[in-house]
Amino acid sequence: MQLRFIRLFFILVLLLLTLAKPSPARPAGADPKPEPAIPAVLAAFDKYEVVAMPEDHGLKDLDDLILGLVRNPAFPDKVNDVVVECGNSLYQPILDRYIAGEDVPLIEARQVWRNTDQPICGGAGSGFFEQLYPLLRAINQKLQPGKRLRVLAGGLPIDWEQVKSFQDILKLGPRDAGIASVMEKEVLSKHRKALMLFGTFHLFHMSEVRASAVSMYEKDYPGVTFVISELIAADMQISAAFADWQSPSLSRVKGTRLGGLDLTHFLPPATRIDEKDCSVHNEFPKHLQKPMEDLVDALLYLGPNDLAMKEQFPAYIVLDTDYIAEVRRRESVLPGGAPPDKEFYQQFVNDSDNPLYTMPKPPDSKDVQGAVQSCLDRKSHSSSPKSEHTP
Repeated sequence: MQLRFIRLFFILVLLLLTLAKPSPARPAGADPKPEPAIPAVLAAFDKYEVVAMPEDHGLKDLDDLILGLVRNPAFPDKVNDVVVECGNSLYQPILDRYIAGEDVPLIEARQVWRNTDQPICGGAGSGFFEQLYPLLRAINQKLQPGKRLRVLAGGLPIDWEQVKSFQDILKLGPRDAGIASVMEKEVLSKHRKALMLFGTFHLFHMSEVRASAVSMYEKDYPGVTFVISELIAADMQISAAFADWQSPSLSRVKGTRLGGLDLTHFLPPATRIDEKDCSVHNEFPKHLQKPMEDLVDALLYLGPNDLAMKEQFPAYIVLDTDYIAEVRRRESVLPGGAPPDKEFYQQFVNDSDNPLYTMPKPPDSKDVQGAVQSCLDRKSHSSSPKSEHTP
């Protein structure tokens, strides 16, 4: 199940502005200097208003680090807000009451992280978010009112009861613009400190093309965000550089030989569909074809990639028949549709066979063709004459 959700996630990446030219190769720099990860992340808040780091996409080692970070006694002294990608902003009032410790039934609070616009939040990442939100609520109950954390849902305000097609999802607008809006209105304009937990592509610094959430708000709030990327997908050249590091470690990249390498050494390009002409691309857009030090500030090492652990899908969610039925319905409106019942449930069995994390394979041709056809259908629908019929 993890792989299917991640394949769908990659297909839905629609960052396709290609205005900037690739930067020239940088000269070799100094060796990176790793530091213990959690103290280094906490120290970053002394200089920056926002620390932005990747959150769960099925990688248990990353989950464990984040859970350890927020449980650190120094965390509430450094941070005011935790902004989470896998959170439906439609339910922010419920989330505020739940995190504040009010009497909110868990079944009501779960709408925040189970009813998001991202399939991966209810798939590979669900086990993590089922822990993160209750943990932050429990932490608040130990804090004085003035130090309590606020948790902000960074996802689009989707009402799944009203969603009948993929077009209904697209009507919600660009995800990165929504994330940037939350950050500007709820964090930056109020001079609060925040931990951002989002997929890495939402966090990149960009100056020429503001296609990530961080780059969008950096236009008005430059220099306030410390961006971290993890190394789970790094190639052999990168892996050799941190083979002797302790885990978990964090290393700044500016001026280092790792920072001078381009993004393809660290992350595989996602399959993406150009919304302008529905063409398929398997390389990074030009505004991401640049050295890593231009995109992030630090790299997070979690241990040997071939020994990384994956997040297991909780059995109690599979047994929640009403929720699984709704998950199946949501899958049916996404490009590629929902798999047959047997294939769907077999994913849970297959997922439990191996506890080690493996990088997802690129989407198969059927998924890609489905995404292309969906793009073509949307373009055809948008160019069709409006009906005069009034119901």
